Amino acid sequence: MPDDAPRLPGRKQGFLSLEDGTPLARVGVCDSIRTRWRGLLGRDHLPYGDCVLLRPCRSVHTVGMRFPIDVAFVDRDGVVLAVRENVPRGWVTVRGGGLRTRAVIEAAAGAFAKWGLAPGAKVVVEL
Repeated sequence: MPDDAPRLPGRKQGFLSLEDGTPLARVGVCDSIRTRWRGLLGRDHLPYGDCVLLRPCRSVHTVGMRFPIDVAFVDRDGVVLAVRENVPRGWVTVRGGGLRTRAVIEAAAGAFAKWGLAPGAKVVVEL
C-alpha cells in the first residue's frame, strides 16, 4: 500500500479482490469491538477504491453516518450472500444473509455496481 494513501479504519490494512484475482479495493479490517463500533463513523466520504470489512458481524447501522453506503454480507468462505446498495444515512439496522453471515463489507454508495460485486461472488482479503 502506498505510504501517501490515507489510512482506512481498522487495525489491519490490505486489499479486497475476487477469487479469480480481480482487484476490487483497498480494505481496512475492523476485527475488534472498538474498531467495529467505530467503523466509518466520523468520515465525510470513502473513495470508490476503498472499503471496510467488519468481522465478526451480521448487521450494521448507518446512524451517525455522513454518507450513504453499499453493504455486502459475506459467509465464512468469502461468498457474498446478500448486497444492500445505497443504504441511506440514519438506518437503525441493516441486515442480510441471515445466520450464515460472518462478515460485512461497507463501501461508498455505488461502489459495488462499479466493481460488479453481487451475491454469489467470492471475495478474498489479502493483508
